Amino acid sequence: MELVTESDAARREDARHCAWCGRRLPDNGRIGRPRRYCAQPCRQRAYERRAAVQRGGLPEDAVVLSSGELADLQDRLFQLRCAAEDVATAAADGASEEELRRLAEELVGTARGLERLR
Repeated sequence: MELVTESDAARREDARHCAWCGRRLPDNGRIGRPRRYCAQPCRQRAYERRAAVQRGGLPEDAVVLSSGELADLQDRLFQLRCAAEDVATAAADGASEEELRRLAEELVGTARGLERLR
C-alpha cells in the first residue's frame, strides 16, 4: 500500500491544468479518465496542432513553439536564473536565515510559473 503525503497530493493538484491553455482544471470529483482540456476549443486546438505536426513529418512527441512562445519561455528561464543567482549571492554574503527563506520562496514561485509552458 502506497502512503500519500500532503505534499504528494498538493503536487498532483498543482499538475491539474489544461494541456492546451494552462488554465486550472476544475476538480469536480468525476470518476473515470481525468480531463486534459478545460473546454472543447482547447481540445480542438490541440487536435489541430497534433494533425499539423503529423503532416509536417515531425515525430509525435515534437514540441512546436511560435517565436513569441519561445521568446516568452526564454524570458521566464532568465527570470529563474536571476532568482537562483540572488539566492546564491545572498548565501555567499552571509544573509540571514529569514532573507534566504524569502529568496528561496521567490525562487520556488518563479519555477512554479515556468512549469506551465502556455
